[in-house]
Amino acid sequence: MSNNFERWGETLLGAAVALVAVGFFAFAAAQAGQTSGAGGYELTARFQRVDGVGVGSDVRVSGVKVGVVRAVELDPETYMARLTFTLDRNVQVLDESTARISTDGLLGGAYVAIEPAGMDALAPGGEIPYTQGAVDLLTLLSSFAQGQGAAEPSEAQTP
Repeated sequence: MSNNFERWGETLLGAAVALVAVGFFAFAAAQAGQTSGAGGYELTARFQRVDGVGVGSDVRVSGVKVGVVRAVELDPETYMARLTFTLDRNVQVLDESTARISTDGLLGGAYVAIEPAGMDALAPGGEIPYTQGAVDLLTLLSSFAQGQGAAEPSEAQTP
């Protein structure tokens, strides 16, 4: 009798886990579809470095998600990374805006931050003219450490 009860318990537990998994995937699909619908338009931008940004990364204006990265390619002529992203139709990017690679804190994921500037909206398929690539944290810390090391002896020699 207890063996039969254990089988029913395992069956019910398995069904509950499967139901939660299906719910999770349905929720994830609904979230992904919010910015990828037919109501969006594409823009491109070229960067020196796009470390951490990939297909599906957020595109944000003032910290608010307004789109997603659709493609990451290497431009064979300039050897710069070319990002193509889809933006919500309600958001217009101005012609002198800057696209910058940012991260959510030290260990957070990378995303594209658009800083609005200019007077006229970019047309669908246009390119954001100003970009700032990803900052390599190790190189930055290394150069800071070297700068500090070089400053100490000169301070010691100064009367």
